[in-house]
Amino acid sequence: MSPFDWRSVVLAKHAQHVVLIHFPIALYLAAVGLDALALWFKKPEWGKAAYINLTVAALFTIPTVASGLAAWQWQLEGQRLKGLLLYHLLSASAAVVFIVVSWWLHFRSRRDTTSVPDRARLAIEIVGVFFITLAGHLGGFLSGVNS
Repeated sequence: MSPFDWRSVVLAKHAQHVVLIHFPIALYLAAVGLDALALWFKKPEWGKAAYINLTVAALFTIPTVASGLAAWQWQLEGQRLKGLLLYHLLSASAAVVFIVVSWWLHFRSRRDTTSVPDRARLAIEIVGVFFITLAGHLGGFLSGVNS
């Protein structure tokens, strides 16, 4: 198999998830960093950049989750999940929930300044960072990177 063969990249049973996952992770971590800096230095334009990153991260969770579920069906033929794969699915599901909730809190705070205190929003985002880190760590073991 050639590394330059497009079919080996596009049609691999699990490769899409491994590639796609980096986008929401990077966008969410950048958004949390920008949001923290925006609150610390009182720079609302950095908060706008955080909102844009959160929006794109939330949108990218759709194909990422779909490719993860497809990899489960193709690789394991829909077998019951157990062990690391189950923990990866649970932590990734929690991460997706926190990404979407973080986006929603930013969306609400842009329209209504009395919605959620900024520090509470940042605390929720940091919990999301924890779940993303956990899901990525477990995913690394599953892919063989951390073994």
